[in-house]
Amino acid sequence: MPTRLPLVRRRCHACASESFRTSGKFRVNANHKLLDVWLLALCTTCGETTKITVLERLNVRSIHPELLDRLHANDPTLAAELLQDPAVRRRNRIALDWDNAWRLDTGGPDRGDREVIDVSVRFAARIPVRPVRLIAEGCGLSRAEVERLVMEGNVVSAVRLSGKLSGDFTFTLKR
Repeated sequence: MPTRLPLVRRRCHACASESFRTSGKFRVNANHKLLDVWLLALCTTCGETTKITVLERLNVRSIHPELLDRLHANDPTLAAELLQDPAVRRRNRIALDWDNAWRLDTGGPDRGDREVIDVSVRFAARIPVRPVRLIAEGCGLSRAEVERLVMEGNVVSAVRLSGKLSGDFTFTLKR
């Protein structure tokens, strides 16, 4: 589950820092019947503001009224959705840093000391996470131990456990 919006990776023109924090505030600017919309972000080092372009020179009538209301209300869930949109990230040449922006909810220690544990992982948001790190944190193991279990075939999944995932998956842990 996400705990906050991710950091935006982009170089600051004022201090050369490479990360910005967004609070979910939007700026909507009207030029006659055309609208520009930006998501505002502050540099984590110097506090300089940068604008992440969301909509550019769109006719007011072409924007759905509910979306416009959410923009005016500074909806943080809309900000999270837009940050995860590949088109917005590509247009603004930004990347997202999800470190320390999520938490793992295991649902309680109901697994006991069984020999085989079947686990289903469901993401509340599309957060790219290394499955090895997720398994280690959820099962109370070190990452090196989880990697060893994967190599020995004691952690089995239909998806590749190396690299990053942002979609639901299942795995089996054999002790």
